[in-house]
Amino acid sequence: MIRRETIALLIPAWNAARWLPRLLASAHAQSEPFNQIWVYDDCSTDDTAAVAEAHGARILRGSANKGCSAGKNALAAHVAADWLHFHDADDELLPNFVALARKWIDRGPPDVVLFDYEYRDNETGELLMIRRFDHAALSADPRSYAIREQLNPFCGLYRRSAYLAAGGYDEDPAILYNEDVAFHIKLAFAGLSFGAESEPALINYRVGGSMSGANQHKCLLAHHEVLQRTLGRREAAPYRGDLATKLWAVAGRLAAMNDWPEADRAAATAAAIAPPGAGGGSALFRAAARLSPSLALRLRRRLVALTRPHLVRP
Repeated sequence: MIRRETIALLIPAWNAARWLPRLLASAHAQSEPFNQIWVYDDCSTDDTAAVAEAHGARILRGSANKGCSAGKNALAAHVAADWLHFHDADDELLPNFVALARKWIDRGPPDVVLFDYEYRDNETGELLMIRRFDHAALSADPRSYAIREQLNPFCGLYRRSAYLAAGGYDEDPAILYNEDVAFHIKLAFAGLSFGAESEPALINYRVGGSMSGANQHKCLLAHHEVLQRTLGRREAAPYRGDLATKLWAVAGRLAAMNDWPEADRAAATAAAIAPPGAGGGSALFRAAARLSPSLALRLRRRLVALTRPHLVRP
């Protein structure tokens, strides 16, 4: 008899008691069950662990509050499942997730499968968009795709052995607010194979006061650090154009927040690789960037302040 590979749902959580009932109810409502459901309690001060246990999850407790990256690594090291699915406590699974995951597993999947998902408002339930991944582009060149796109673990399925061999999440505080991008770039450069499922299988909720929403400047600084580190990889040479495009975008957003030292550093690095492409701003900005990246950023910030003042920090 052929052993069926196992799937674990892994939920890093800190003070998530209010959210866990919805997520865990959706986990138990799957048309095919998870083999294991674990919650990592990152030293919560509420009753996260008690709520998780009451809703059928097993608990792994941290000894100190270290954040979700450390929690994911601890869970991945602890469980014995063949496949891992990480999920944010404030999001939800559609009933088809495990069944779709099994279809991929049974036909011999890549190391990482990304699932399309619905993006909804948490208060109203309104569907804001459906996030779709390009399977052809992702599978053909995961490195380029991971640099260009925002990839999140709540929509991923990971082969545990490959995750562990690649080293899992980087827990360096310098990339804390962009750890998901760093993680997927790391997996891609480690040689893992990727694919994408086109049928939505999850719900990501827009929640007010989320970590990323409340720390946009920190997110940008971390993204800048991730891009600079990726650029330093010897094997990143074919992707310098992708990295320059992202650095130009980060530089513009840092300038809008008046962080001129970091904005100028990002723009200088980008300009040394390539000028902004056709999608990198107005013709005036692109022309100015060829002469002086720093001046181009200041001209664009002034123009944005005049035309779209809500996008810039006073």
